[in-house]
Amino acid sequence: QEQLVESGGGLVQTGDSLRLSCAASERTYSNYHMGWFRQAPGKEREFVAAISRAAGNTHYADSVKGRFTISKDDTNRRVYLQMNSLKPEDTAVYYCAAGSTITTKPSPSMTADYWGRGTQVTVSS
Repeated sequence: QEQLVESGGGLVQTGDSLRLSCAASERTYSNYHMGWFRQAPGKEREFVAAISRAAGNTHYADSVKGRFTISKDDTNRRVYLQMNSLKPEDTAVYYCAAGSTITTKPSPSMTADYWGRGTQVTVSS
């Protein structure tokens, strides 16, 4: 069974940093690209970042490029999202996802096949 478990959310102030972590099952980590999405209140879920399964190529939404960094630890089957220079508009539930396809045009995204339950990130002004 595919399993993704997020951790690391919390309440921070504008300009602060936060690191999210996602623990994946062996089957999930071995077979899928990994990514992060977020959903703010009243808005649709949106792509944040993805990292390819084999090569570790990274892709970002324009709104987070230069501030967020996605990385992975193959030994521990974990995916991280380092978030710097946080803004109030980054407030959302952040979801870890596993997917079979990463696209780059017209803008980077990932087709998510499996989801974690999410972790809340709140940035106060």
